[in-house]
Amino acid sequence: MSETLPSTTANSRNRAARTTCQIVIPARLASTRLPRKLLLCETGKPLIQHTYESACQAQIPQGTIVATDHEEIATTVRAFGGRVAMTSADLASGTDRVAEVASRLPDVDIVVNVQGDEPELSAESIDRVAQLLIERPTAVMSTLATPIRDRHTLEDPACVKVVVDQQGRALYFSRSPIPHVREWNDALLRADPPLFLLHLGIYAYRRDFLLRLAKMPTSPLEQAEKLEQLRVLDSGYQIVVDVVDEPTVGIDTLEDYKAFVQRHRQRNAIPPTSIDGHGLAPLPSPSPTSQ
Repeated sequence: MSETLPSTTANSRNRAARTTCQIVIPARLASTRLPRKLLLCETGKPLIQHTYESACQAQIPQGTIVATDHEEIATTVRAFGGRVAMTSADLASGTDRVAEVASRLPDVDIVVNVQGDEPELSAESIDRVAQLLIERPTAVMSTLATPIRDRHTLEDPACVKVVVDQQGRALYFSRSPIPHVREWNDALLRADPPLFLLHLGIYAYRRDFLLRLAKMPTSPLEQAEKLEQLRVLDSGYQIVVDVVDEPTVGIDTLEDYKAFVQRHRQRNAIPPTSIDGHGLAPLPSPSPTSQ
């Protein structure tokens, strides 16, 4: 009798059981459009705590670490019981911050980079981006995208678009509408499978690749678009992309933050409270016993 081979699903489960995975949340205090946004706490919790607690709901990663170069953020994270790692103040990007922490985690196989200003990113999305690397052992980096169904998002340069091939590998990322349509028809926004994809700012890396990535020089494409992921494609590596029906909303402006506060109150049936003239609330001082 011929030997029965384990199914692909079983193989994936076995690899997942052997794989160590860590979430790292890069967090900096300065922000061009909304200064000190990670410490805003109109909901009763600082924004970084919302992101941290959401990340901790993921099932595949074994832990979550905030990577920061600022003691005020570190103090805030410790105050709510989070784990924090201090990084160099000279790092150029969040990816570099994640890589510095990953260099101290020699036993970790996969590192998931969750942006500190993504408080509503679901645990399922975090698990999915990690699972992509588990399912595809030769892949070195993965990310997620979601369908674009309105023209404003498609044409907004703040919204990064991605095109993928039939195997789910990224062909290009751009702030411009891609693919370019020579003869526009609104029905294209309803295409299934979707023609236009919005890139979600979450990545998973194999640790050894992440450490190499941090040492790669920036590429002309990266400099032109201001998109770090183009360094990966320009260097000949592949990025695996999965499409999920879950657009997340990053907090980039005061309006974004106010909208998040409103959604949070609606989800939790919290009555509205007064907001000061800037729409911000001061961060409560951590109690001495929580340090």
